[in-house]
Amino acid sequence: MGTVKRERQKANRQLRLEEIAKQARRDKTKRTGLRLGIVLAAVVAVVAVTATRLARRTLQKPWKLALAVLALGAVLWGRIDFPWLVLVAALVGVGVGRWRPGWLDAPISHAQVASQPGAASPATAAPLIADDSPLPAHALWQGRRALRTLLLGVMLALVPLLMLMLHYGSGHVLTQMGWFFSKAALVTFGGAYAVLPYVQQEAVQVQGWLSAAQMMDGMALGETTPGPLIMIVAFVGFLGGWSQQALGPEALWAGAWLASAVATFFTFLPSFVFILVGGPWVEATRGRLGFNAPLQAIGAVVVGVMAQLGLQFAQHALWPSGLSAWPDGWALFVLLVALALLVWRRTSVARTVLLCGLLGAVAHLLRG
Repeated sequence: MGTVKRERQKANRQLRLEEIAKQARRDKTKRTGLRLGIVLAAVVAVVAVTATRLARRTLQKPWKLALAVLALGAVLWGRIDFPWLVLVAALVGVGVGRWRPGWLDAPISHAQVASQPGAASPATAAPLIADDSPLPAHALWQGRRALRTLLLGVMLALVPLLMLMLHYGSGHVLTQMGWFFSKAALVTFGGAYAVLPYVQQEAVQVQGWLSAAQMMDGMALGETTPGPLIMIVAFVGFLGGWSQQALGPEALWAGAWLASAVATFFTFLPSFVFILVGGPWVEATRGRLGFNAPLQAIGAVVVGVMAQLGLQFAQHALWPSGLSAWPDGWALFVLLVALALLVWRRTSVARTVLLCGLLGAVAHLLRG
C-alpha cells in the first residue's frame, strides 16, 4: 500500500514538473515574440539611426573616417576593449593637434549650433550663458574646492569598494561589479552607445552575469526611457546578482537589488565628480584645439564602436539561427517599420518601441 502511494506521489510530481516545463516554454515563446519587435525597434534601428547621424557630424575629415573604421575592426576582430581604444584615440588626437592642426574641425559656438539645420528656433535656442557671457562665480576655477570635491569623490568610491572586498572577498560578484562599473564609468566618452559594447563584453562574455538575449532585453528596456545607460546597468546588475546568487540562494531578491544598486552607484559616481571638478574648464577650453583634438579623435572611435554594437545586435535579431540561415522575415519587417518611423516620420523612440512591441505580439499570435 505504501509503495503504491509513493508511486502515485511520484507520478503526480512528474506531471507537475511537465506542466511547469510546458508553461515555461509558452512564456518563453511570448517573451520571444515581444522581444522580436521591441529589440529590433529600440536597439537595431535606434543604434543605426544614432550612429548615422553622429557619423555625419563627426567623420568630416578622412583621418577621422579611417580612425572609425580601424576602431570597428579592432572591436570586431581584434577583441580590443573600449578603454584601450579611448586611450589610443586620445594619443592620436594629441598628435594631430600638435603636428597637423589643420586636420581638426574648428570648435563650434553656441550660435553656430543653433543655426544648424534641425536646430530649435532662435527664440528657444538662445543659451542662458552665451559664448561671450562672463562666467558666474560658481563656475570659476577654485583649486581648493576642486581638490576637496575630488577627494570626496574618491573616498565615496573607495570606501564602499573596500567594504565589499573585505566583507565578501575580491572574487565576489558584488566586488567585481563595483570594480568593473567604476572602470566603465571612467571611459564613458560618447554616452551609452559607446560604453555598452564594453559592458556587454564583460557582463555576457567574460563574467556570464546574463545572456546575450537578456542583454538585448535590457537594451530595449533602456530605450523606452530617457537616459538608457542608467536603466541598462541597473538591469545588468539585477540579473547578475540574481544569476550569481549574490547573497545566497535563500535571498535571491535581496542580492539582485543590492547588485543593481552597486552597479548604478559605481557607474554614476565618477560622472558627478567629473562635472563638479571639471565643469569650470568646459567653456574655457571651447576654442582651444589642444584640448579639443583628443575629443575629436575619441568621437571618431565612438562612431566605430557604435557601428559594431549595431552589427552585433542585428545579427542576434535578424539571424537568430546563425548567419548561414535566411534572415527572420518578421524581424526584418519590424526593423524596416522602425527605421521608417524614426527617419521619415520622426516618431519618438518611446512610441516606436511601443508600436514595434505590438507588432512583436502580433507576430507571436500569427505564428501560434
